[in-house]
Formats: sequence, C-alpha cells, structure tokens
Amino acid sequence: MPAKILVVDDEIAIRKLFRNTLERAGYAVVDAMDGRAALAVAAAEAPSAILLDLGLPDRDGLSLIPLLRLNGDAVILVVSARDATDEKVAALDLGADDFVSKPFDTEELLARLRVALRHRGVSETTQRVVRKGDLTIDLDRRLVCRDGAELHLTRKEHDVLAVLARHVGRVVTHDRIIAAAWGGDEDARIEYLRIVIRNLRQKLEYPGPVGSVIANELGVGYRLRGDS
Repeated sequence: MPAKILVVDDEIAIRKLFRNTLERAGYAVVDAMDGRAALAVAAAEAPSAILLDLGLPDRDGLSLIPLLRLNGDAVILVVSARDATDEKVAALDLGADDFVSKPFDTEELLARLRVALRHRGVSETTQRVVRKGDLTIDLDRRLVCRDGAELHLTRKEHDVLAVLARHVGRVVTHDRIIAAAWGGDEDARIEYLRIVIRNLRQKLEYPGPVGSVIANELGVGYRLRGDS
C-alpha cells in the first residue's frame, strides 16, 4: 500500500500541485482546506505524513501541530510562506518534523518527505545505532566509526552528535540541542554549540567540496543529513 499523505492548504492551486507531485511519486493523497477539516481527515484517514500550511482561514496552523501530534504519529512537514526564523523554531518546538519554505522545489520537498518517512516510527529510545553513509554512530557505546575506524570525539561532541543522530534527517533547534547536551546549563550559549559543530564537521567529514554531514538551518538549528 502506498503511503498516504494529507495536504492541508487553503489554496486550490497549491493542493493540486501537491497532489500531482505526490501521486507521480507513488503516494496516495487526501487534502483539507482548513484546520477543522484537517483534524477530521487526519482522524479518519490516519495519514503517514501531513504537509501543513500555516496560513489557514479558520486558525493558525501552528495551533494544529500539537493536536495532530497528540492524535497520531504522522510525520508533519510545515510548508509555508511564513518563513521567519521564529516561525520555524515555533513549529519545530511544537512537534513538526521539518519546515519547507514557499516557494519550494518539488524535488527537495520529496527528498525531505522520503527521509522523514524512512525514520517514522523509530523512537528515540529504540534507534540505538545510526548509520549515515560510511559513518556509524553507536549511541549506547558512545562510539563513532568511519569505514570501521573509530573517530575520537570529546564528551561534548558525543553529546551533541547523539542529539542530532536521534533525529536524523530532522532539524533540531539550538535550544533543544543545548538543553540536551548541556543539561539546561544557563552558561551554555549558541557560540559554544557552534564551536562543537565546527569540530564535529572537521572530524566527521572528508576534505573537499562535498555536502556537509551536518547541515545548518540558519538561525534555527542543525540537522544530521539523512539519505534521500
């Protein structure tokens, strides 16, 4: 059975674009034009993923995220023209898995959706070994290897990488990383996090013009790239 995707957007043209794009990619599609309909369709259809616009006619799309998360385990990708940093952070902190800004590239959207669906249902407590290309991250043993050779990370580098590995393919906000890796230490600042990320990149990545293993979502947070 193809994965079912719920599209929530008040614009007919956007819903049609989503439907054509998703059906060509092999997904089944249902849609809703406002928040009330979205909740009803999500309850009736149990979609695998929800593409959610924030500018809905009957309510702010942000208010839907915790309700959708409470009543199901669907992947939630916010797709919105409201791309201010605080909007993205709010959506992710409320439980969205990713944020794609309008206008969007359909291939990038499909890639983000594939990654999110691949990791759907794998809980933070059960996914204990994460593989990313030639990298293996063993969360229990605090062991990171590339091509079978162990990479030597500091304690804080392990802590930060573990947070990203538990959410592979998803953006993790600065505040969530700092809270998890520094234990809510008020002296921990984004500047310290940037230093740790820089050091991780130097250790995890090959030299040369290749895609970064750890992607920066400007002003929002970081993501451990997942294979698309």
